[in-house]
Amino acid sequence: MRLVVTRLSRQLRQRAAFDLTSSQTSALAAVARTGPLTLGELAAVEHVQPPSITAVVSRLEEKGLLARRQDSADRRVVRVEVTMEGFKLLARSRRRKDAELDRRLSSLTESERSTLAAAASILERLVEPE
Repeated sequence: MRLVVTRLSRQLRQRAAFDLTSSQTSALAAVARTGPLTLGELAAVEHVQPPSITAVVSRLEEKGLLARRQDSADRRVVRVEVTMEGFKLLARSRRRKDAELDRRLSSLTESERSTLAAAASILERLVEPE
């Protein structure tokens, strides 16, 4: 089951990549989800070393998807935040993933979709906090 979920997730991400690497997509989504972060905070969220995240952020900044800003409370601190273009790209990516998933689900029979819906509610319980 883990393999199937992982493969489907990877395939959906690849379909929605918009010329970004998986590391870039993940970092962009993390900043969108959490709000402005320092590079160290983002590296911790992404479970990578700071030099790696610096390279990822630099590429996203070059593409106009992330911007570096001084922290208003402490001007020595620099945070990265998602630009409007970054939010637009994430929205397009989500729509593309949703469309691909809808396309795949539509190829299932009604009985298969019902079985999958029942299984989804069971799987939801597995991801709820204990």
